[in-house]
Amino acid sequence: MAGGITDTGAQFSPAIGMIYIFNLIVGTGALTMPGAFHSAGWLFSLITIIILGFMSYLTATFVIESMAAANVKLKLNRTQDSSPDCEERKALISDQHSISSTTLMYDDATCVPTDNLSAITERVEMGQMASMFFNKVGVNCFYLCLVIYLYGDLAIYAAAVPKSVRLVMCTYQLPNGTACNVTVGDEDQCWPGVPSVSRMDAYRIAVGAFGLLLGPFVFFNVQKTKYLQLTTTFIRWLAFSMMIVLAVIRLANGQGEGHPKVVDISGVPNLFGVCVYSFMCHHSLPSLVAPIKKKAKIYKLLFGDYSLISVFYLLLSFTAIYSFNSLKDLYTLNFLPDRCDTEDTSITNIKFIQYFIVLFPVFALSTNFPIIGITLRNNLKTLFYKRHRPYPWIVDRIVFPLVTILPPFAVAFGTNQVDLLVGITGSYAGAGIQYIIPAMLVLFSRRNIVETVGRETRNVHRSPFRHIVWIIFVMIWAVLCIVFVTVNHIINGIQ
Repeated sequence: MAGGITDTGAQFSPAIGMIYIFNLIVGTGALTMPGAFHSAGWLFSLITIIILGFMSYLTATFVIESMAAANVKLKLNRTQDSSPDCEERKALISDQHSISSTTLMYDDATCVPTDNLSAITERVEMGQMASMFFNKVGVNCFYLCLVIYLYGDLAIYAAAVPKSVRLVMCTYQLPNGTACNVTVGDEDQCWPGVPSVSRMDAYRIAVGAFGLLLGPFVFFNVQKTKYLQLTTTFIRWLAFSMMIVLAVIRLANGQGEGHPKVVDISGVPNLFGVCVYSFMCHHSLPSLVAPIKKKAKIYKLLFGDYSLISVFYLLLSFTAIYSFNSLKDLYTLNFLPDRCDTEDTSITNIKFIQYFIVLFPVFALSTNFPIIGITLRNNLKTLFYKRHRPYPWIVDRIVFPLVTILPPFAVAFGTNQVDLLVGITGSYAGAGIQYIIPAMLVLFSRRNIVETVGRETRNVHRSPFRHIVWIIFVMIWAVLCIVFVTVNHIINGIQ
């Protein structure tokens, strides 16, 4: 994520690019959306998803514009270094970018092009953009925010996977005569005949096993293969399709049990964090936008993506809140009935579907955990790196991997409330990455290009929200949201 400049790699069509972005955004957050939707009330949640989806789209356009500005700066620096003469520079630029010299407009004072070089032909990650446009303090703040977000991401994974495993692993049934609407709690025993092991103990055993299995990958370098990505995508959409179809069938048969509230202010902080987290793609956007072949309509396609994702979240959430009387923090956990023998509470009697949906987070999240862990490790190294003092081998290979994996698993050992982890991660670090950093990047990139090239330079990928008022609005929105969420957390904590 914080890598340097590379070429775009294998290119693909705009349609494929939008599919990749769709798959990137719709992930863990979608599994916590129905629970957050239910807790905040259906009307307030409906409005919130639409507003936060728009805000995420707005700042995504800021990231793309900043990428284009970074491409301008890179190309100008390269041509200025290689050819000091004005006429030679014009010829070199035309040759390098296959552009006829007659189609380029040049600034007479600086002898640099004022058009076309803003085409995104090189991938520039957010970390590199921060290094190009921010000062040292700004760069450190960027990496700190990204590191905190990635820690939250890993903690969510480290809790979600074991919690799903625990539901299948524990076989204890409620005593005869106990109503099925009595929820099995963390303090209840996990296995019949073993009263000393509670469900929370079993969850922590699963956390430990998950850490021992996947934690070692952070000590090495691994890459997500194309086939692994395709397999994960297929499993994800099969699971989501099953959840939506089963809920729709239940509602069509008049078996819906849900009676959601219209508005519940107490659920707002968690809903905000979940929505920010669920629309997050900004930190990985450069890797997916740069390889798209034709980018002329990138903002229209991106808007279509965000609109489709918003509709998907609403469909998933509305079918959930009207199908179930109560919702787990991970929606998949609703598809396996509580352990009771008085009645069947399952949405389906097909065991394969029940266990496939419940174990879906195990399949999908486990493949991503090493990738995110390695990304966090590399960003930690960048944050503390000093050129005059290289890292010793033990610090590089042992200390940084340990510092990467120990805090998330410590958090997971302490709590299995996935919705809380998602809410906090999205409300704070997520808001920084999704709102504050893109706004600052586009502000400083515009200033930098004006200083380097001149006011006549045209960025072909300039955001539709080009007025400075939009940047100010995003900053005020981010601050107000963080303050509002913090105050509500404090009030709810006191109550």
